[in-house]
Amino acid sequence: MANTRTASPAQAEPFSLLKLLPPLLAVIIGMFMVILDTTVVNNAIPTLVDDFGTTLHHLQWAVTGYTLALSAVIPLAGWLTDKFGSKRVFIATIVMFTLGSALCALATNTEQLVVFRVIQGIGGGMVAPIGMALVFRISPPERRGAVMGMLGIPILLAPALGPVLSGYFVEYVSWRWTFLTTLPTGAAAVIVAWRYLPAFERGKPPALDILGMILGPIAFAMLAFGVSEGGTDWGSARTLTGLIVGGAALLLFIFVELRHRQPLLELRVFKSFAFTQGIILSWILYAALFGSIILFPLMLQQAKGYTPLETGLILLPQALGSMLGMPIGGRLFDRFGARPIVITGTVFISAALLIMSQITLDRPLYVIMLNLFLLGCGMGLSMMTMNTYILNTAPKELVGRVTPLTNSAQQVIVSFAVAGLTGYLSTHSDKVLAAYKGPNPLEAVVGAFGDTFLLTSGFAIAGFVLSLFIRRVKPAAQKSGASDTRAEESMLAGH
Repeated sequence: MANTRTASPAQAEPFSLLKLLPPLLAVIIGMFMVILDTTVVNNAIPTLVDDFGTTLHHLQWAVTGYTLALSAVIPLAGWLTDKFGSKRVFIATIVMFTLGSALCALATNTEQLVVFRVIQGIGGGMVAPIGMALVFRISPPERRGAVMGMLGIPILLAPALGPVLSGYFVEYVSWRWTFLTTLPTGAAAVIVAWRYLPAFERGKPPALDILGMILGPIAFAMLAFGVSEGGTDWGSARTLTGLIVGGAALLLFIFVELRHRQPLLELRVFKSFAFTQGIILSWILYAALFGSIILFPLMLQQAKGYTPLETGLILLPQALGSMLGMPIGGRLFDRFGARPIVITGTVFISAALLIMSQITLDRPLYVIMLNLFLLGCGMGLSMMTMNTYILNTAPKELVGRVTPLTNSAQQVIVSFAVAGLTGYLSTHSDKVLAAYKGPNPLEAVVGAFGDTFLLTSGFAIAGFVLSLFIRRVKPAAQKSGASDTRAEESMLAGH
């Protein structure tokens, strides 16, 4: 029978981690499932291109559509939980994500896969923010750090396991199993959540920004389309249509958001110079990191000839580097501030991508794996540090509204980076192959990947230059009596 009692954030009973484990497990399973499924797709892309008889330029929309869907629903998490209750919405998002996964496994062409990935994204985008807010509310304040720290398990473990599991299924079973494995995991998450998650009292939902909900996705989807087509030809009608329509929708979206009392995305935070500087740096790093991450499985399988399982194992050092860098960055942040940590992280990222830009067909595997480890270390040091820095630089009265803006914008930037870089890689590979006169065409393919890595290294170097100018700031949200509310708002708004 479902546990439908009304819970209170303040717990009078003595703390017992054993009592917290069942609801905590529901959130961990849900987050693990979403993060795992996000990481498995990249390794399967070469196989999907072959099976569907399509091109990378078209298939990348399975990634881009997913990230755009995430960006669209993240800001709605708080409103939905106030309207329908956090437990119900959490279970509904798990069900939608699981349904989307099942549909992805049944896809027979690129168009179907893109649509089904969007359904996945609509569900998956809210799992982490709602789950984190639920754990925040059930945890005693004096033990909150330790309990919330357990949510790091799926965040760190899933990226390491995802490419390996994907490689095994693609190579020995079928790529469809990379999605089908979500079904039992999703069912387990729903059962545990229904049985053990407490039902909190609902808040009063704010007025919904309908116009922002319409204009935002149109703007970002059309701009991503324009950037994708621009990788082929920046002067084409398709490119110009995407950029013009997307740009016009974006200007209208900004106008609407600045005038709305409770906007979908709080754009007034850009009045803070330190915040603006920090979020632009974050966008640059996301473009460099997630743009390059999708390139590695493609290069290893298409140019170097590794199998999907071998590719998954080769990618492990990146996840391990991130697992090492993330806690180190967190510990050093309070002592030294963001600047030295982010400078170090961007140096690692820039160096790794510059070395990869010189890739050759006979480059030893251990060099590639060391580069991946270096990239992961830079990612771990930089990303969590920048997220904390951005929260600290936001105006005090708006700090609870910052996370939906940053997380949605980051997903949009990832979609732009994936669309633009895969479009560039596809077009540039054709040009390089057409001009190649040597004995082994794979040399030309590797060279095209090297040029694309060089492009991503340009973003990383720009991030390094910008990181030199960030300054140390005091946290913005340390106002007596308001920190708990703001922290919960931030987690509900994004992850």
